[in-house]
This record gives sequence, C-alpha cells and structure tokens, in this order.
Amino acid sequence: MSRLDFTPYRRSTVGFDRLFDLLESQARNNGGDNYPPFNIERSGADNYRITLAVAGFRPQDIDITAQQNLLIIQGRKREEVGTGELLHVGIANRGFERRFELADYVRVENADLADGLLTIDLVREVPDAMKPKKIAVNGQPTLKAVPSVEADTDSADAA
Repeated sequence: MSRLDFTPYRRSTVGFDRLFDLLESQARNNGGDNYPPFNIERSGADNYRITLAVAGFRPQDIDITAQQNLLIIQGRKREEVGTGELLHVGIANRGFERRFELADYVRVENADLADGLLTIDLVREVPDAMKPKKIAVNGQPTLKAVPSVEADTDSADAA
C-alpha cells in the first residue's frame, strides 16, 4: 500500500497539520466498511446534506453526535422477533458507525428519518469576525470602483 507523503507541503505551510493528518488517515482507512451507503450533497454555498440509506432502522435505533469538527452517526442493531424461519437474509440490519469530519463553523441544523433514508442538514456559519474586511490605509478607503469610459459615454448618450 502506498503512503501519501505531505512532507513538502508541511514544510511550507503553517496550521494545516489537522488537514494533512486527515488526508493521511483517510488514505490508510480507504478499504473500510461501506455500510450504510451515503450521499453528500451541496445545496448552496453554505448548505450541505448527508443522506444515509438506513432501511430497517427506527429513529430510536440511531444516535447522532455532533462534536467540534466531527459528526458521528451510529445505528444499533436490534433483535427481530419473527414468527417464521428466515430462509434468506438479504436486508442488512447490522449496527454501524459513520464518521464525517466537518470543516470549521459547520453545524448540524436538522436530522430526519423517512422512507429508510436518514437526512442530516448541515450549514456553515462563519462568524462576522472571521469574514474578510477592507482595511483603510492612512484612514482613506482603498481602491474605489472607477467608472469606465464606456459607462460615461453611455450615460452621456442617454441624456
């Protein structure tokens, strides 16, 4: 198995250790269990949805835990009390645990279970203090939008 080497990038960046550790651990764990199957959807600049196929699970069988930068979804297997003998078992009803690494400022907004699909809505809310802002130089605003010559001639033609 090949190992990804991020050493050149680690030498020239500051504060990205968590990202490189995450990439390396994902490369090591790539051959893991793929149950239950899931989709990740982006529905806007700051809105995401994770959908897991959890047929046979009830809301009380599922535990969702959101920590800082980590979302853990666990399904607990329950014993089915059937009246007959099962001749074939093709519906997976085994316990599972799925972990999703979340970016900074991503929080769980809602979770819903319907028709065998668990949907978890996520939203990224960057605090105003972390958003880009213009800095005045010597108390003067920087780079104002200068009207183009074409815009001046168009407005003169309209008059």
